[in-house]
Amino acid sequence: MQQSSRFLDRRTPPHIVTLVVCAGLGALSLNVFLPSLSAMAKHFGTDYAVMQFAVSGYIAGTALLQLVLGPLSDIFGRRRVMIGSIIILLCGTIICLTASSVTVFMIGRLMQTAVVAGFVLPRAIIRDTVPMESAASMIAYVTMGMSLVPMIAPTIGGTLNDLFGWEANFILMLGLGLATLMLVSADLGETNHTPAPSFAAQFKAWPDLFASRRFWGYALTSTFSSGVFFAFLGGAPFIGTVIYHLSPTMLGVQFFLIASGYMVGNFISGRYTRRFGTMTMMFSGSVASMIGVIIAAAILLAGVESATAFFAPLALTGVGNGLTLPSSNAGIVSVKPKLAGSASGLGGAITVGGGAALSTLSGAILKEEGGAMPLLIVMAVSTVFALLATAFIRHVDKHDGAISSGDTGR
Repeated sequence: MQQSSRFLDRRTPPHIVTLVVCAGLGALSLNVFLPSLSAMAKHFGTDYAVMQFAVSGYIAGTALLQLVLGPLSDIFGRRRVMIGSIIILLCGTIICLTASSVTVFMIGRLMQTAVVAGFVLPRAIIRDTVPMESAASMIAYVTMGMSLVPMIAPTIGGTLNDLFGWEANFILMLGLGLATLMLVSADLGETNHTPAPSFAAQFKAWPDLFASRRFWGYALTSTFSSGVFFAFLGGAPFIGTVIYHLSPTMLGVQFFLIASGYMVGNFISGRYTRRFGTMTMMFSGSVASMIGVIIAAAILLAGVESATAFFAPLALTGVGNGLTLPSSNAGIVSVKPKLAGSASGLGGAITVGGGAALSTLSGAILKEEGGAMPLLIVMAVSTVFALLATAFIRHVDKHDGAISSGDTGR
């Protein structure tokens, strides 16, 4: 039975607004300073490639941390782990602000990865309280609301950089982190009412997840679908600043396009997943992503030298992510509902680890003389693998039967 929630009543499950804010804080920490990477590299006297580790290294750190946060929330509860993670984020942000060298800055940046709890735990919290199809719809609404942050964060970050310097982005993170901590303390009621006995018990369950063909299908669909976006994150700052010579503010505007597409895709998922099912949404998302990449490639081949002409079609890859990821994430935490936290963490680690690899690859292969086409090739290949992974899930469902959608995780 679905558990009802009352806003700012921590005796009930959290309101959807609280879950949106938690996820939004994670998105803000990832991308608000992207237009400032060049200025930060100059400030610390290092190469752009080293500074880009603040993105790729952060993504890799979140991948590893999800392996711990999921089981921790199954043992100690969602509420305690969320609050502790936000506190660690705040400490890391202070270190970034006061760093005297790039090494110290990176230490603070890695501490900020604790905010990945804002991505991991809402999925588990939702699966604690609603069945699978409803979970996919609710996850879509959470990520739709959260997607407002990547829509506007780079634009705000670029503007803050131009007006006050790159440090202003981290002051913004600090203030919003404190506000989120107060909201979570007041509203996030515990939803894990059958805690796991120990870490050992949680990790003993991993072989069951690894042995599940369906788990791998959903995890790889999520990995390669989100990999399209992570590849974009790794390459877009270089393309925008070096190839199209955009200012930080204008680069932030281009990020707005793909993020707005992501919001549209999540809205469609929230509205129609219950009607058409998760499989249809996942296939449709990958097709939309591929169309966006093909259009952008055709514009490049036609010799059109316009940043907007390049970035605008990639908004369709955002739509594709919005269609695919809510359903694939709902599938990940539905394979073993009583291990929702661990499944969310493990699936998230696989997803973000793959994203870190693609982000690093995109940043490494791009050269000024090579143009933007190598990035589009990486994005296209990732989309093809997402389609194959979704086809594999359909194959498993035909042979083993689909997941029952009538049970909650507890």
